[in-house]
Amino acid sequence: MISRRSLFSAGAAVAAASVSRVAMAALPEPVIQTSAATAPPLQPATGRPYRPVVTLNGWSLPWRMNNGVKEFHLVAEPVVREMTPGFNANLWGYNGQSPGPTLEVVEGDRVRIFVTNRLPEHHAVHWHGQRLPNGMDGVSGLTQPPIPPGKTFVYEFEARRPGTFMYHPHADEMVQMAMGMYGMWITHPKAKHPLIADVDRDFCFLLNAFDIEPGSATPKVMTMLDFNLWAWNSRIFPGIDTLNVRLNDRVRIRVGNLTMTNHPIHLHGHEFEVTGTDGGPVPKSARWPEVTTDIAVGQMRQVEFIASEEGDWAFHCHKSHHTMNAMGHDVPTMIGVDHTDVARKITKLIPGYMAMGERGMADMAEMEMPLPDNTAPMMTGQGPFGGVEMGGMFSILKVRRDQKPGDYQDPGWFAHPKGTVAHEWTGAPLAEPVRAPAPAGEAAVKARKPSGHGHH
Repeated sequence: MISRRSLFSAGAAVAAASVSRVAMAALPEPVIQTSAATAPPLQPATGRPYRPVVTLNGWSLPWRMNNGVKEFHLVAEPVVREMTPGFNANLWGYNGQSPGPTLEVVEGDRVRIFVTNRLPEHHAVHWHGQRLPNGMDGVSGLTQPPIPPGKTFVYEFEARRPGTFMYHPHADEMVQMAMGMYGMWITHPKAKHPLIADVDRDFCFLLNAFDIEPGSATPKVMTMLDFNLWAWNSRIFPGIDTLNVRLNDRVRIRVGNLTMTNHPIHLHGHEFEVTGTDGGPVPKSARWPEVTTDIAVGQMRQVEFIASEEGDWAFHCHKSHHTMNAMGHDVPTMIGVDHTDVARKITKLIPGYMAMGERGMADMAEMEMPLPDNTAPMMTGQGPFGGVEMGGMFSILKVRRDQKPGDYQDPGWFAHPKGTVAHEWTGAPLAEPVRAPAPAGEAAVKARKPSGHGHH
């Protein structure tokens, strides 16, 4: 749900720097979003036309035109974000959500962004990847004074080049970004561009990470690397919406990384090309087909493909622990350990005790162990054939021939044609596989494993 609310009356205090130059006009009312659902694309009602993006589990911020200038109003404030049904987080964000809304403009637009600080500490916004006057770059103490709590600053510059950018704090950056403060910025080309194709669907989202202990709701902001929740737009599977497209659509997906580590983003069933980075469109001679692209810290990657294969295709980070929720780093490996005797003894003391892990971790999903309040299961999600056993950075690309153009609704599970689903073999018994002869004596395996979990 989107609502408008005026945070300041006509006589409210506004930071004098820069705002006085546009004092002839009242500030645009801030638009506040309270839903974590994916909003439909925001069609441009004023200004130059373009094909808008769809922000996964997010939305685009409305603007107003003021004497040829496109004006936005961002409000930095504490928010409550539903990361998946049953699990809410106390975060900081913009305009009611984390991440903040996507800003969409057209190359050559004059843009004015009012930033109101409703945080308990000072703030500043950096426009990541933009070419702009140095004093508008948003680095607190270096290019501007910080925005005190309760004050409003204004940024104004021309959107000089088309592409995908991000915005995030550059004041107490470690804390404010760990609390969920960032958003995306899309600059559409003003005319046909030789390196920017027309597409039928255009999605965008940010990669982010949190350390929120089971049963709690506020991130541990001093965590450097050992995060336990890996998110897309502050959502974790199964709370991440699906990407729903029409068969043979040309699809663009823009992904920005504001976590503390890299992410190999992998798409099933299709090949794509990386067509853009934070630096702009990639020359056609530098593109090649891929199914995985690695996105480093602070980078953006834009991929494009033809959705030519019907089905429900997994789309996820290929670091396997990034597709899990509420991870515990210090759980010992118990695969192959017989718990029977010790479990019998423990059960006498603790009725209902369940020994788990000797066959792998799937038991944890199947047994639906009780969890603390406000905690996401580590491996979860139900598909048409049972448990998906995923979490974190995982979603589904749904390709359908009967999906109408411009329709982003979830079409439900794919109806597989007869004979195209893997199934149990019920024919004649298979011959035993041929195996290499075992070495004489007992094989001694020695492995030295790095300690700690310092590099995700």
